[in-house]
Amino acid sequence: MGLFDFAVNMGKKLFGGDDDPAEKIKAQIQADNPGIKNLDVSFDEGKVVLSGDAESAEAMEKAVLIAGNVQGVGEVSADKVIAPKQDAKVEYYVIEKGDTLSGIAKRFLGNASAYPKIFEANREVIKDPNLIYPGQKIRIPLS
Repeated sequence: MGLFDFAVNMGKKLFGGDDDPAEKIKAQIQADNPGIKNLDVSFDEGKVVLSGDAESAEAMEKAVLIAGNVQGVGEVSADKVIAPKQDAKVEYYVIEKGDTLSGIAKRFLGNASAYPKIFEANREVIKDPNLIYPGQKIRIPLS
């Protein structure tokens, strides 16, 4: 899957102080349970490396987005995650100031009313469709 870049100073504030960032990120991914077994997470100077067995390419993508949308994370590598080949066409988008899911749906899917499709594709990353923030990276399912 390669290396994904994220806005290091944006995202969910997950750790601080004596917390082990890798353990906090792993717990966050497991809590949202995108479908990764034998998950292992390492963290070094803003870079997260994920490994494990994903039940689908979508599960791996969601784990990458959960890890990357954490404040202090600038890169996520999923090269060590074993996953089936991606069949669906997906694009990634970084939320900009003033964006709404309906606006993003209109731009990418041609219909503002299709925003629930984007929300469902990012449910592990977006908990409320009205609460997205600039710098957040999401999946846009195109097929």
